[in-house]
Amino acid sequence: MQELSLNILDIAQNSVRAGADVIEISVEEDHALDRLIIQIKDNGCGMTEEQAAHVTDPFFTTRTTRKVGLGVPFFKMAAEMTGGDFSIRSRVGEGTVVRASFGLSHIDRMPLGDMADTMCCLIGCSPEIDFVYRHRVDGRSFTVETRQFREVLEGVPLNTPQVMQFVREYIGDQLENISGGKA
Repeated sequence: MQELSLNILDIAQNSVRAGADVIEISVEEDHALDRLIIQIKDNGCGMTEEQAAHVTDPFFTTRTTRKVGLGVPFFKMAAEMTGGDFSIRSRVGEGTVVRASFGLSHIDRMPLGDMADTMCCLIGCSPEIDFVYRHRVDGRSFTVETRQFREVLEGVPLNTPQVMQFVREYIGDQLENISGGKA
């Protein structure tokens, strides 16, 4: 994967498959600490301790459609290559939290990628799920919650083209605002 946003997409899709109805994605960029922290949290079915212990093994997967699972191992490797770290916490029946930190300025850190498109892809493919996206850059932040969009739209599906275009532009504008025009 060429961008971290694709790792986020992959892990969030795992949350969808796990039956989550709330998925929280947080991105924090702290230039003073030279850290990028990404967290994906869900309330899906969770994993046993054994499954959680093996999730970073590319030859361990619970999927029946293929014999390897590379998304989580690649995400872990990407974090560790930059001097960062990776963790996963999960409880059966409660959900899973995947967290990775990266050296923000490290030469091996992949670019974050297009988070507006990533969120639109997730929302468009699973409009019934409540997504919460938080992004923080050096103390400036914004939060997008699909729950709030649903309340305003009063029955208009989130995956209609006009709504998707609005969401993409809104996230893009917010990212630009908190990044000081560098999004």
